[in-house]
Amino acid sequence: MKTPAAPVLLPADLVAMMDKGVSAIVASRDAAMRPSIMRAVGTRIDAQGREITVYVARSQSRQLVQDISSNGCVAVVFSQPATHRSVQLKAGDARIRAATVADEPILQRYLRSMEQEIALVGHAPALTRAMLAHRLDDVVAITFTPQQAYDQTPGPRAGQSMPSQESDA
Repeated sequence: MKTPAAPVLLPADLVAMMDKGVSAIVASRDAAMRPSIMRAVGTRIDAQGREITVYVARSQSRQLVQDISSNGCVAVVFSQPATHRSVQLKAGDARIRAATVADEPILQRYLRSMEQEIALVGHAPALTRAMLAHRLDDVVAITFTPQQAYDQTPGPRAGQSMPSQESDA
C-alpha cells in the first residue's frame, strides 16, 4: 500500500522564489515558550516545497539548535528583500545534522543569490558576505516537512493561512 504524499502547501511560484535563495529567518522555542531565532546561511527546497533544509551557524545559534533538538518545532520566514513577499512555514518534525562537504554548493548558491537580492535594495556584496559568513564545520542543517504555511507579505492577507495546493504526485 502506497503512503499518500504530504499535501503541497505552497504554490509553485512561491516555491521557486524560496528555492532561488531569499532571506530566511529560523525560529523555535523552548519548553517555557521562550523564542530562539537566527538568520539562515543557506537553504534548500525540494521541487514541490515538501522538504525544506535551512542551514545555520551553530556557534551563533546554540539556543535555537538546542530548542529544535529537544522539541522538533521550527518556524521559518522566507522573504524577498526587494518586494517583501514573505511566507512563514511551521513544522514539528525538524531534524538536525552536521553540514558536510556535499552541502557546500548549496551554501555557495545561496550566498550568490543573496548577494543579488541584497544588491537590489542598495547594499554591496561585501555586506551580504559578512552577514552570511560561516565555517562549514560550524554549520548545521535543519530539515523539516512544512505542516503549516502563512502569507506574511505586508498587506491585507498578512497572517492568513495558505490553502493547500493540488498535487500531481
